[in-house]
Amino acid sequence: MPIKYRVISKGQPGVVGGGTQKFYANIATDGEVTMDDLVKEIEKFSALSEPDIRGVVIALENSIQSKLADSKIVRLEKLGTFYPTLSSEGKDAAEKVDAKSVRKVGVNYRPGKRILDAMRGAGFRKTE
Repeated sequence: MPIKYRVISKGQPGVVGGGTQKFYANIATDGEVTMDDLVKEIEKFSALSEPDIRGVVIALENSIQSKLADSKIVRLEKLGTFYPTLSSEGKDAAEKVDAKSVRKVGVNYRPGKRILDAMRGAGFRKTE
């Protein structure tokens, strides 16, 4: 299945009136897939029942949350890697940086090679 994209125009940042417009390919998402959808699909290709699959996915989610909250990098081999991130206020001395300096926490995801290869090999289709 090809990756769908549409064409958008963007002006020059910081130029009054937008400056010269350029055109870019932009991903065109095509709906969503829910946990129910994924569970039904996995059920077709495995010997596990729906409750077993849900249990494993929920347990995996809980384990990932716990490990990320413990500052661990979570490597799921071919699926990819999750790692914790944060941003903080800059201080003029190291000893002034404390937990109150943290402004935002988050999680980054880096896909595994097989997922990246699947995306690169998917091809593209222009939509309106």
